[in-house]
Amino acid sequence: MSRYLGPKHKLCRREGVKLCDSPKCPVIKRNYPPGVHGPKGAPRLTPFGEQLREKQKARRLYSIQEKQFRNYFKKAIKLKGDTGNFIIGMLEKRLDNVIYRLGIAKTRAQARQLVSHGFITINEKKVNIPSYEVKIKDIVGISKSKINKKVFLELDKQLKKSKSPSWIHFDMDKKIAKVTEEPNVADMKNIFNVQSIVEFYSR
Repeated sequence: MSRYLGPKHKLCRREGVKLCDSPKCPVIKRNYPPGVHGPKGAPRLTPFGEQLREKQKARRLYSIQEKQFRNYFKKAIKLKGDTGNFIIGMLEKRLDNVIYRLGIAKTRAQARQLVSHGFITINEKKVNIPSYEVKIKDIVGISKSKINKKVFLELDKQLKKSKSPSWIHFDMDKKIAKVTEEPNVADMKNIFNVQSIVEFYSR
């Protein structure tokens, strides 16, 4: 699957919010689209444009392509309940996102790479699919053959700075995490309006 390989901060500037993990992200001081016209060049959005921008924020935050994002909506709309909450839950349960949330990876891009290169296991079996959806009782860990790799040299220090999600129990000593429940969407602070995303795909 293709993915965006251009300047990451350009996406932050385009959406007007911080989508990356850099403390020096330019959007902090320049929260308007890139271009020669500066802040006055930002167009007034129509309702459709506002919905589109919210969808793009979510898609770019989780680094997934349009087809895959639309498939999440199609799957969520078939379930009984709040479609928006189902979409967020599916995004949060992606394996690459779980690795990022636990603090094993510093960014979602790095988390995606760790999964793709076989560094991560589910129930002690290697899984190299970043979009793999974790389930309750799944045990997420680091492959024993990879734990001593250079990328994990400062893992203990890295983990102390992070806070694992409430729906995952993480044993920092053993470096394994158990999914104990569904993601608690109500506790999450999202930078995008999921209702606008539902409206965008419901047109």
